Amino acid sequence: MMGPYTFFLCCLWAAAAAGIAWYAAAIASQITYVTLADGRRQERRLPLAFRLLLPLAPTFYPFFKRKSFDRPKENIARKLLSAGFEGLLAPEEFLSLRILLPLVLGPMWILFIAAAAAGTRSALLGSLRVPLSILGPALFFFYPPLWLRDAVQKRHRAIQKALPFVLDLLTLSVEAGMDFMTALQRNVEKGKLDALGEELLRVIREIQVGKTRREALRDMARRVNLQELKSVVHALVQADELGVSIGMILRIQADQIRQRRFERAEKLAHEAPVKMLAPLVIFIFPSVFLVLLGPVVARILEQGL
Repeated sequence: MMGPYTFFLCCLWAAAAAGIAWYAAAIASQITYVTLADGRRQERRLPLAFRLLLPLAPTFYPFFKRKSFDRPKENIARKLLSAGFEGLLAPEEFLSLRILLPLVLGPMWILFIAAAAAGTRSALLGSLRVPLSILGPALFFFYPPLWLRDAVQKRHRAIQKALPFVLDLLTLSVEAGMDFMTALQRNVEKGKLDALGEELLRVIREIQVGKTRREALRDMARRVNLQELKSVVHALVQADELGVSIGMILRIQADQIRQRRFERAEKLAHEAPVKMLAPLVIFIFPSVFLVLLGPVVARILEQGL
């Protein structure tokens, strides 16, 4: 029979688990936004683990104020800006998450591995208990930079996909007699507000508040840090300085970017057979042998028995 102390302890554990579940559900239902140049808010999804641990991040702010962290914070700020998370996640918060994830989730992972090893009583799991216990916190520590790199690459792919079509629309508008800035503003207003649209919207707002067109375009190239966009901006700045027709420059840049897309697609197509080799050897060949030789092996075993 359960004693009063044990019952009270179980109630406390149940209340703690219910509180944690309620907090996680409340955080998961929240939607995070970034503010665009025109004041609109665009949804940006942070990982659930980040949102759960962000309230604890200020604890480590004094530690990351040292001068030795200035350069890592600059690199992280540049990557967060390229990924489109400016104003949503600060470099200090990102560095704090790299400590909080293994510090908070690491013990939970170790307890899970220990409970699994004790529950299954498997010799293999028991021998791998220590490596698996170390692997979990290590993955939690390296997860934030891997997530940030993936977010930057995802945004770059979106810009690469949209850039040729935007350049085509700008070319048609400029060649029809429209001013470049008017064509750019019309494309942003009428087009889809994707990653490239957000950057062009910021360029328009910066020009409206006093920046020159060259400075705004160069700032966009530095912000995004994408080679295709840098080449387009460089060509536009040179055309502006030399007085060359912008319509011709836009057409040439659109053709070059589209050609590079075709070359990249051909390269990926040529790499596909090599990438398919490992799954083919690991999964398909054993299954084929199992289907073909399985009945034969089963019959031989029956006859031997």
